Amino acid sequence: MTATPTGYVTVIWEARAKAGREADLKAFITAAVTPSRNDPGNIDYEAHEVEGRPGEFVIHERWETRAHLAAPRMRELVPQMLELIDGSIEDGIRLLRPFRPAR
Repeated sequence: MTATPTGYVTVIWEARAKAGREADLKAFITAAVTPSRNDPGNIDYEAHEVEGRPGEFVIHERWETRAHLAAPRMRELVPQMLELIDGSIEDGIRLLRPFRPAR
């Protein structure tokens, strides 16, 4: 995968479901995968459940820019996510910027 002209951004989001909401969070994340992959600027979007830890999830996303973080669809999803996760959304977000060694 090559970076876009301005470089892409990778987002790692880790979340733990509230007690008793594990299946609900998994269903919510599952339903978000295809629409997220179809969002403008999406390069890659993969959802994972942490092996041996039901209710713990990691989302790996790559985007052309950070603009998707403020997309209207994201603003609609945040209140729903907050009902399902333990802690805040921000606590689980890691923004990564790629770099490569000079040749």
